[in-house]
Amino acid sequence: MNKETFSTKDFRNLATFIQDNYGIKMPDSKQVMLESRLRRRMRQAGYSSIRDYLDYVFSPEGRCNELVHMVDTVTTNKTDFFREPVHFTILCDRIIPRITAGRNFSGSAKLRVWSSACSTGEEPYTLAMVLHEFAEKNCSLRYSILASDLSTRVLKIAHRGVYNEDQIKEIPLRLREKYLLRSKNRALGLVQIREHLRESVTFRRINLMDDDFNIREKMHIIFCRNVLIYFEKNEQERLMHRFADLLEPGGFLFIGHSESLAGMEVPFVSVAQTIYQKK
Repeated sequence: MNKETFSTKDFRNLATFIQDNYGIKMPDSKQVMLESRLRRRMRQAGYSSIRDYLDYVFSPEGRCNELVHMVDTVTTNKTDFFREPVHFTILCDRIIPRITAGRNFSGSAKLRVWSSACSTGEEPYTLAMVLHEFAEKNCSLRYSILASDLSTRVLKIAHRGVYNEDQIKEIPLRLREKYLLRSKNRALGLVQIREHLRESVTFRRINLMDDDFNIREKMHIIFCRNVLIYFEKNEQERLMHRFADLLEPGGFLFIGHSESLAGMEVPFVSVAQTIYQKK
């Protein structure tokens, strides 16, 4: 196989394209990682030369047929069920009661939640579990969950809702027994999210750098956790203003525990660590 050099110039040109179009920072320290992932994808696409592969990606045909797969390859997707679990405790104990107080989420009215970087589905299915648990104790509550990601590859995994034993270890045993179906072939060690829970989540590909997310109903709650760390500050602020526009008055935003809105000119106030309310 042709092992021509992935030059620093090539890397920086591609890194600039990725950041400008998808908001993801690619510092020089990521060059080896990016090259490794590109080589894996270009072999799958039948190319032996990085230069030939990139020429194809940015051709009119490649932009239609291959660009999305290249983006899938170079993006990082890390998630777990009940990641940062305190968020889900506060969500059920404080946030949902505050939103639903004096309001009727029954009939056609629904509590609308958006998991904006859902990866392989663990976050929206965690949300579905805790919301279903809340709804059982508050029978009038109806809800819908929109789950989106930039990567079509992880969205396919999320839509199936199939996971292995290691992936579900953070789900409390009671909820595992209630919301997961085990494979008939126990040797596979696989489980699937029960159908009624999967049907409560709508999956869509959304690029958070786009000008229009094509979301027509305002959300009550947005989860955008461990995403801002990949964006430059100006893009972080731009995204926060977009989220504010898409939230109902007084709606809530959850970000990752390693992130903060401190120092940003954005229309949110802190209500708990990494939890914000629209002003």
